[in-house]
Amino acid sequence: MTKVVEKVSQPENESATVTAAVQVLQGDNKKNLFARVLPFIGPAFIASIAYMDPGNYATNISAGAQFGYLLLWVIFASNLMAMLIQSLSAKLGIATGQNLAEMCREEFPRPVVWGMWILMEIMVVATDVAEFLGAAIGLNLLFHIPLFPAALITAVATFFILSLEQRGFRHLEAVITGFVGVIALCYVIETILVQPDWGQVVYHSIVPLFDGPESVLLATGILGATVMPHVIFLHSALTQGRVVTRDPGQLKRLFRFEMVDVGVAMGTAGLVNAAMLIMAAATFYRAGLSDVGTLEAAYKTLEPLLGAAASVVFAISLFASGLSSSTVGTMAGQVIMQGFLHRKISVWLRRLVTIIPTLVIISLNLDPTRTLVLSQVILSFALPFAIIPLILFTRRRDLMGVLTNHRVTTMVSIVIAALIIALNMFLLYETLVGG
Repeated sequence: MTKVVEKVSQPENESATVTAAVQVLQGDNKKNLFARVLPFIGPAFIASIAYMDPGNYATNISAGAQFGYLLLWVIFASNLMAMLIQSLSAKLGIATGQNLAEMCREEFPRPVVWGMWILMEIMVVATDVAEFLGAAIGLNLLFHIPLFPAALITAVATFFILSLEQRGFRHLEAVITGFVGVIALCYVIETILVQPDWGQVVYHSIVPLFDGPESVLLATGILGATVMPHVIFLHSALTQGRVVTRDPGQLKRLFRFEMVDVGVAMGTAGLVNAAMLIMAAATFYRAGLSDVGTLEAAYKTLEPLLGAAASVVFAISLFASGLSSSTVGTMAGQVIMQGFLHRKISVWLRRLVTIIPTLVIISLNLDPTRTLVLSQVILSFALPFAIIPLILFTRRRDLMGVLTNHRVTTMVSIVIAALIIALNMFLLYETLVGG
């Protein structure tokens, strides 16, 4: 049987990466393991930046300051869910050559498609609110730039980063991966400085506990900030045309390499999220400062507790997070609109539409950190509308071929979707009745 590997039209300077990937899929084992894996690394790192966006900062710092290490288990459980869900998203793009939004448009009735598109656009706006606010706060803390112009600077910088995509996917992947590295390095430094109680860290990483409705609200926010619905759509788009093969053996091999990408990228994101909460627990909660629930207060309080370097490192990581995740949010918005409606608007127009709510929030002097937390709750409520179609499609052999979900994979995915829905319903009940 003749093996067929195709390359989607790419800029000329990406040909080396795609050619290297093709050679590996065709059985070239002369290179070392790192060299064989490298051509496939990138899509999950772009997706992973959304798991370290300013919404994560807000929810994790609030959780750590109020409840210490109590909700660490939520971060690790959410991260495991994210790994599974992102692997399904990557697999959908590889197997079908289409992204999740395009599949929804093909398989669902038109009223459902329109309803899903509207919901996902609201979700994208909620995502952008968190990202713009985070980057603006980071600039404000570092350079004392007022929030309004700081948000505008973020919008312009985001457009510049997105323009790199015209030069090929590898340039954008390199920049986003660089931001991941900056954020991770910042939190390695922070973790060393705070000297956490590692016994408590281990205990609360594996023992699930809550402490009242507010802890449930924060847990839901952590879930919404970790398992991000917009990158479920985006990841399938990033893999759908990167390297295309119709050979069953090569499809399996390609997916295995993508699983390495997902494991490394999502594993890094999970550790960074845990480090955020650990930092808050080991500084603010331990010092009796449970009311340190805002990013600005966290920055100002870190300096007397740990020194000026710690607060600067925190602000740098926050700005890097906001700027890079806003870039990824714009990419996801384009994928969602183009997939559901077969329409595409300019990046400038999308930036303008999505930045308006952030500017309104800043103008009204609303609490930025509380707004970030609530935006993540909105994302959590949108999750089932991304996860359920993903499970439905990836379990179908007529769509997925040799990459069809194993029955166990489908069952675990269903349990995850059910847990997310149940947590949201419990939160709604506690908010409206129990509170």
